[in-house]
Amino acid sequence: MEPKLNQEVINIAKAHEGPIETDAVIVGAGPVGLFQVFELGLLEIKAHVIDSLAYPGGQPMELYPDKPIYDIPAVPVCTGKELTDSLLKQIEPFGATFHLGQEVTVVQKQDDGRFFVETSKGTQFLTKTIFIAAGVGAFQPRTLKVEGLDKFEGSQLFYRVRNPADFAGKNLMIVGGGDSALDWTLNFTAEGPNKAESVILLHRRDGFKAAPASVAKMKELCDAYEMQFIVGQVTGFEEKDGKLTAVKVTGGDGVTRVVPLDVLLVFFGLSPKLGPIADWGLEIERKQLVVDTEKFSTSVPGIFAAGDVRFGTNHRVGSAVGEGGIAIAAIESYLASL
Repeated sequence: MEPKLNQEVINIAKAHEGPIETDAVIVGAGPVGLFQVFELGLLEIKAHVIDSLAYPGGQPMELYPDKPIYDIPAVPVCTGKELTDSLLKQIEPFGATFHLGQEVTVVQKQDDGRFFVETSKGTQFLTKTIFIAAGVGAFQPRTLKVEGLDKFEGSQLFYRVRNPADFAGKNLMIVGGGDSALDWTLNFTAEGPNKAESVILLHRRDGFKAAPASVAKMKELCDAYEMQFIVGQVTGFEEKDGKLTAVKVTGGDGVTRVVPLDVLLVFFGLSPKLGPIADWGLEIERKQLVVDTEKFSTSVPGIFAAGDVRFGTNHRVGSAVGEGGIAIAAIESYLASL
């Protein structure tokens, strides 16, 4: 999916000799970065957006385009793709220029206070501000560490769901305790074309990092015998004729049980990889950027960050987008001071 861009802005960028001069560069074209285009647009600032993916949308488009999202204000439910489509439509009037399929490799503060920015494709900017909305960086799902199990990846072992219909009518085991694990558990137990034959949720403890309402609904389904929840960890597997037939689950009681299945879905979250951002001279803690949460400014004046890229609590989409809204007042004040 390609964003609908303002042709006049594109032509100006192409004809420009030397670095593109702008007030704002946004690093990351996920929901936070896209909504920041809107926020800047209200201030009549046209942004340049850079993303390593070949299309806008960030994690929702790359990892779960068809997963239901429930925490968008005034939208009871939408998919990652629907959210991205709506954001692109919302920002269309503001004429942002997208630079996709490239990473920011150089950020240097200039004597006049601006930043020189260069990407992996050689695109150069002189910008007054940088807004980092790069999520967790590279999209690397944390994997299940069971020797030999990786040979089933892509056939019976999955770390993301691209097409829910592929799992309809199957006996599923879903591993994890976060929002993705719970959301897909509820999705595949619900009546409809994607309903699984059976669903077992496996988590290492009886405590979750998911929304309490999702956990409560899961427990209701267990009480109604519409699914199962098991406390334990996958410690082995069984196969027959080259196919995964079951996993060995070791519970807190130390007993290992064999659980038959057709498909294993694992949602352990993403491993943070800042990539080149780690070399920009910004204060970092646990592979995330440290910000002042009153302004969402980083340790370098003029560079702001919001969402999963910044150090703090786990983010849902709605709260991450809200952080960008708080940052916009500080960005406006910073630009006025130059």
